[in-house]
Amino acid sequence: MTPGHILVVEDDAGQMSDLSDIVRSLGYQVATASDGREAILQLDALPVSAILTDLIMPGMDGFALLRELNARGIRTPAIVLTGFGGIDQAISLVHDLKAFWFLEKPPQPSVVRALLERAIHQGELVREAERLHSQLSYRGVLGELVGESPCMREVFSLIRQVAPTSASVLISGESGTGKELVARAIHAMNPHAGPFVAVNCAALPESLIESELFGHERGAFTGAVERRAGCFEQAQHGTLLLDEIGEMPLATQAKLLRVIEDGKVRRLGGASDIPVSVRVLAATNRSPEAAVKNRLLREDLYYRLNVFHIALPPLRERKQDIPLIAETLIRDLNSKHGCRVTNLSAEVLSAFQARSWPGNVRELRNLIERAVIMASEGEIQPRHLPGAVSPPPVPAADSAEVLHIPVGARISDVEKAYVQLTLKHTRNNKTRAAELLGLCLRTLHYKLRAYSSEGDREAPSWRAGKSA
Repeated sequence: MTPGHILVVEDDAGQMSDLSDIVRSLGYQVATASDGREAILQLDALPVSAILTDLIMPGMDGFALLRELNARGIRTPAIVLTGFGGIDQAISLVHDLKAFWFLEKPPQPSVVRALLERAIHQGELVREAERLHSQLSYRGVLGELVGESPCMREVFSLIRQVAPTSASVLISGESGTGKELVARAIHAMNPHAGPFVAVNCAALPESLIESELFGHERGAFTGAVERRAGCFEQAQHGTLLLDEIGEMPLATQAKLLRVIEDGKVRRLGGASDIPVSVRVLAATNRSPEAAVKNRLLREDLYYRLNVFHIALPPLRERKQDIPLIAETLIRDLNSKHGCRVTNLSAEVLSAFQARSWPGNVRELRNLIERAVIMASEGEIQPRHLPGAVSPPPVPAADSAEVLHIPVGARISDVEKAYVQLTLKHTRNNKTRAAELLGLCLRTLHYKLRAYSSEGDREAPSWRAGKSA
């Protein structure tokens, strides 16, 4: 692919001209901007392969420009131009503001060539990775998350939108739905991300949680025999997941908010602040709004974390994903345990579809892992499952209701009648009806609204009755 323009951002007209001449001599097209705001306009208007930007400029300077690129999720690699004595600062920008690299003034053509080639190549790799992630997610796989239901497609779309940015994300969902997998997918899709650190706030005693998060100096408390870096320092230039944030003591939440807003952490017993550049993700198995109302989560911390919210649906609302999840799990578990299991039998799949899954995907994984070990090879049969998980009983033929469908009936009418019959069978229990139909609850609600808007004029003339 032919590279786009190289954007030169420099307020000094002479230096802009000199740098533009060097870039043109290397065979690239050049676009110019005198400050960060003009640079953003150029990025919106032109295909830009790399940015060469000065740091000190009137208006929006290079620092603000890099922050704006990160906030917008713009992946165009930026090379920072620095004057004499600014090398240390420029190197920190590579880490803190995710610049590609730095270039000392006055630039040498050979160095400009090498850096541009590397920056453009990295940009191509990032775009290719994004394309592959997008393809996989549309096929029902994103990182370790699996699903083709409308619910999960929406989750995948949200992950793709927020991952390239530096925004905080609040992930909610019942236990076992995969909140940490969402966090890991967000982290993995950001090419500038450093380490990923996860801490379970519910698993730490109140007396240790601050030490775990912020670190401590030797002698800060009884048992602190050596200095220890906390989770924020361990996640420097990366991602920190605070799991079960609603279980964190309120006093610690106040200190956490200060660290997130100031970008500085002080170890327990320490005398100075330590700058940290960390993306914070938080997860909770409670309703975030209910946690705030019940004073389990500080309102100010909630608003700071809830820049972007991803709500994971429970497995019972996306049972149509079970075959794909099972296929993926069986493949992974075969490799783990040296087995040769092929698939779920129809009876087992029926049993899984009838189950309410209080433990969600984690419960499904545990059942399938046990069944893979029990079966060793071939199909997973009902005998490979625990006694509590058994296929649903087949209804008696004389009590089953059937649809009498005339030849030529429209598919939309058949679907509508079948949904209505299922609701009648469940006594209008929409959650149970969605389970039987293999739909997300929100998808069923969408269909019912559509049926309601149609009115009775398109209602089918045929009816349901008892089977013979």
